[in-house]
This record gives sequence, structure tokens and C-alpha cells, in this order.
Amino acid sequence: MSAPLDLEEAQARLLAMLGPGNSTTIPVNDSAGRFLAEPAIARRSQPPVDLSAMDGYATCGEGPWRIKGESRAGAPHDKVLGRGDAVRISTGAQMPLGADAVLVQEDAEVDRSRLTSSAPPTARFIRRAGLDFEASDTLLTVGTRMGPAQIALARAGGLPEVVVYERPHVAIIESGDELCADPQDCPAPKIPAVNGAMLAQMAREAGGETTASGPVPDDADALVRAIEDAAHASLVVISGGASVGPHDLVKPALEAAGFSLDFWRVAIKPGKPLLVARRGHSVVLGLPGNPVSSFVTGFLFMAPAIRKLAGASLAFTRAIQMPLATALPPGGKRREFLRASWTAQGVTPATVQDSSALRPLADAQVLIDRPANAVASEPGAFVPCYPLANGGYA
Repeated sequence: MSAPLDLEEAQARLLAMLGPGNSTTIPVNDSAGRFLAEPAIARRSQPPVDLSAMDGYATCGEGPWRIKGESRAGAPHDKVLGRGDAVRISTGAQMPLGADAVLVQEDAEVDRSRLTSSAPPTARFIRRAGLDFEASDTLLTVGTRMGPAQIALARAGGLPEVVVYERPHVAIIESGDELCADPQDCPAPKIPAVNGAMLAQMAREAGGETTASGPVPDDADALVRAIEDAAHASLVVISGGASVGPHDLVKPALEAAGFSLDFWRVAIKPGKPLLVARRGHSVVLGLPGNPVSSFVTGFLFMAPAIRKLAGASLAFTRAIQMPLATALPPGGKRREFLRASWTAQGVTPATVQDSSALRPLADAQVLIDRPANAVASEPGAFVPCYPLANGGYA
């Protein structure tokens, strides 16, 4: 039996099998969560003209000045200012022709139409045309994930539509005789099926569309049928049955369906019994059945795979360094991902790290990434962490 793969090697082998699908043009307002297949190019400059950044007066030359009118946002002053002229101006209003500075309201002294100041006006409060971007600038590059800020930028650039990759179809198969489809009707010793719903939500947040089947019983023929029914998907994810027990039938079922095993087992905890298999363009990712193991491997493998399929330029979530609020004992032989809470004092690992314990997982804000054979760590030591947000990705 070959040794388990290192995490990064296993991730690289999986993602090397995958690529984005076709592109489609959609309204920019509907593009949240999608990844750009073509760059977003500005069709206009922002701002389109010189604007005032402050409430006050647009002035020409040195004071005192004669107040000649007003420039409001959307209603500019339409006459050219001469030296010694000024107009009342609002934040975001167009600078009149001839104006060379802005006197902020707080420094203005007005006597009827005469304007003086306690401090000189400055050009620093002028937002120059094209300050943010100019027409033909590349606003967003291929692979950018569209979110609220990106939607706003595209609209500001004059784009009613964007070209994005189509969402990949992810088929999720949950297997195990011990699972009940209905959590309300689940007599002991059976347990409610949770991994399918959990993984489906993770897949959607990563950018995929999902279908789910199961729970499929621990029966080789039933598993083969479920795999064949799902094989048209961009990615097939199977939860459970990937270990070495007599009822762990995913590997023989995949072989019976004509899939070739690319690798099996990864040197991480939780999540060691993970597999990847392939038949032509069909790729299967087999995850462990314990819920926490399924979540962690879903986070480390399934979500990046879906982002790659969806066209993301960055498939992996980045770890950030955070201080420990409590001490950590020495680590074990495998790289470990600890569920932990995050407070102002730092990160605190959950007391219970069992791979079946969902409550600590639901309470966790981060996964602490501990290397194999880690030495003991004192409070205040910085450790790499992957932020979690409501079961999703920060």
C-alpha cells in the first residue's frame, strides 16, 4: 500500500484534471458569485469631469471673491469663472470652467455676495477626471469573482453585462446504511444524513450548481448505478465508503464503473481516507463519511476544485497568521486541521476535536493548520488559520 500523499501534492493532482467550461453573457446585476471569462473594460471615465470633493466654494484666483452662483451634483454652473469669481459648490458637483481650487465650507466667510476665507482654497479638494479609472482601462481581470464591489465597479464603468463562466454541475452522492434521509424519522442506532446537505451548500458557495442523491445503501450495485447516473456532472463527490472497512465499497464500485484510481489517502487529520478517480472527462472525489472529516476535505479539496471549474483565478483560500489564545500541546504524525474559535485574544481550539462532532464545527470561526509533528505552542504564538464564515469561506 502506497504512503498517503502530502496535502499540496494531492490538491495539485486533483486540480490538474479540471478546467472551466463555456462562457455566457449575463446582466452585471445578476453576476454575484460568478467568475469572469473575459476582462471588464471601462467604457467611460470615472469621474467623467473634474468634481469637488468637499462642500464649499469653487474659486478662481486669489480672494476676496464675488459669488456668482451655484454648482450642484447633477446641475453644474454653466458659466466660465474669471479671476476673483466663486460659486457655491456641493460634494460631487462639477467644477466650473475657470475654477482652480476649492474653499471648504468651514473656512468660508460670506457677506452677501462677498466671499473671504480664514485659510486659502486648495486644488487638493478637486477630484480630477479619470481619478478612479479612464475609458478603456481594464477594471476586472479574467477569473475575478464578482461580488458587491465588483458589480459596482462594472456598472460605474458603463457595463450593463459581463461575460462569465457557466456554473459547474456538482453531483453529490451520500452513502451509508446507517443514514436516514428524514432527520425526524431516524430511529436508533441510525443517524440523520447530514453530509449531502452540508457539501451541497459548500459547493454552491464555491460557485457550483448541485444535485444530490442518497443516502445510497452499502451495496456495490446501488453505488455503481448512482455513480453512472452522476457521471455527466463536472465533478462527482461521494461522501462515505472511501475507507478500508468491509462495507466501504466506493473503490470497488468505481472500478466496476470503469474509473481508474488516481490516488487514495492524504496525510491529514481529519480526512485521511480521501480518493480521486477518473474515467475520461469524469472526475470523482471521494470524501470520508464522518461529518467533520467531510467538511474539512470539502474545504480543502471540493471547494477549490469547484472554483477551478467555475473559472476562478485563485482556487484556494489563503491562510492568515493568528495568535493563539491558549497553549497547544505537541502535534501528531499527520498534518492536522483544528476547529477553533476566534476572539480579540486570538484563536482557541475547540475542546472536542472528534471527527464526528458537529457542534464544535458549527461554533468554529477558523481552522488551525498544524504541521505534522508540531512542537508545543505557547499563548501568543502565531499559527496559520483558514477563516470560516457561516460554513463558507472568508
